[in-house]
Amino acid sequence: MKNIENKSTFVSGLFGRISQKYDYLNTVMTAGRHHSWRKLAVKLGLPYKKGVAVDLATGTGDFSFELLNYETIDEVISLDITPEMLDIALDKARQKNMDQNVTWLVGDSHFLPFNNDSFVCATVGFGVRNFEDVPLAMSEIARVLKPGGKVVILEIVKPSNIIMSKIFFMYFRKITPLLGTLLARDRAAYTYLPDSVGNFMTSDELGNIMDQSGLKNVQIKKFALGSMAILIGEK
Repeated sequence: MKNIENKSTFVSGLFGRISQKYDYLNTVMTAGRHHSWRKLAVKLGLPYKKGVAVDLATGTGDFSFELLNYETIDEVISLDITPEMLDIALDKARQKNMDQNVTWLVGDSHFLPFNNDSFVCATVGFGVRNFEDVPLAMSEIARVLKPGGKVVILEIVKPSNIIMSKIFFMYFRKITPLLGTLLARDRAAYTYLPDSVGNFMTSDELGNIMDQSGLKNVQIKKFALGSMAILIGEK
């Protein structure tokens, strides 16, 4: 419990510092592709049933906005541990005229403040690797999903191929801190990013945890030389 609290406090503070530059740096580091990745993730994992979705580690809300483009999603509950990120998400929602269909909550994905069987869909974009206890968070996600509901995860992962992994981290560990220093004036925050991926797991390992958490029919789509993955599971 203490480790979770410490990691959550650290992550909240870090993303609070870079919140104003987060969207811009995301676009630069992915060459703008993160938008199309989210679109693909939602398209692949869209639930069959109509209802309410929950977007965890929502950040500045891009996954939430993508969900609201589909008629099967009536409303999105968007949760993040960093208030500064949610402030930006709320401003974006107002600009997009989507603020009536989203509820923004400060909260920790390890301890979800929702009843069992509440949502037809749960999404996590670039957030799972920041969880201190991934099995606990996955179990919480499974708990709040309705039977037949889907979880959709978009994440940077360790490439399973050893050669690709070495090439990826050689680039990632040099370029990302440099961009963070030049564009966000925060080298430490953008040193954490490649470190968090290096300390994370492969997409197959994450898929196994989803399976062990009570999710079934887990599917994995890998791309970007195996460094990116979309994982979909069903309750």
